[in-house]
Amino acid sequence: MTFTPSTMTARPIAAFDFDGTISDRDSLKDFTRFTTGWASQAGAYLRTGPTAALWACGQRSRQQTKTAFLGFCLGGRSRSVLCSLAEQYAATRLPRLIRPDMLARIHAHRQRGHQLVLVSASPSLYLRPWAQAAGFDMVLATELAYTSDIFHGELATPNCWGPEKVRRLAHWLGTPEVKLTYAYGDSRGDQEMLAQAQHPWLRGKHKTLPAL
Repeated sequence: MTFTPSTMTARPIAAFDFDGTISDRDSLKDFTRFTTGWASQAGAYLRTGPTAALWACGQRSRQQTKTAFLGFCLGGRSRSVLCSLAEQYAATRLPRLIRPDMLARIHAHRQRGHQLVLVSASPSLYLRPWAQAAGFDMVLATELAYTSDIFHGELATPNCWGPEKVRRLAHWLGTPEVKLTYAYGDSRGDQEMLAQAQHPWLRGKHKTLPAL
């Protein structure tokens, strides 16, 4: 379904973070374990260690650390293979990570005709098929880059975290000013998005969900 800017802004918009908000754990770690196995994932952690250490010291960005990890875990695979694995993961494994209360919340927004957008730093590779099945209208997430249809560990978009979430929302809405009715998050990476919402909700801070 396609929405014009006028119809989008006319409908209440509910923006959801995914990891820790809808899911009960880090889905990227779970996905790489699903696709590569425990041993290969552990090897990727070890090889990413120096980059992660530099990130902790402020000498590498969050995006550089993520691309290094993804490259070690998934690099060298074709787009078709990764998409197939992502669809399997979204259909069989990812539903086990979903918090029942948040799934009920998503359904409640849908029943009221609200516009649903998933905004996540995790890859759209596996989030998009799950979100489409769950009834989301749009997925704004981190996109992988392919060279000759092979993934080599690069990103096609900036890591969708922090201020980048608001930039992606603004681009999608076609307006420099982002106005959300509801926004749901759980971490520092969601603060900028939550600041744009009339009814923000942060896991761990707000005990009850905002009234619909």
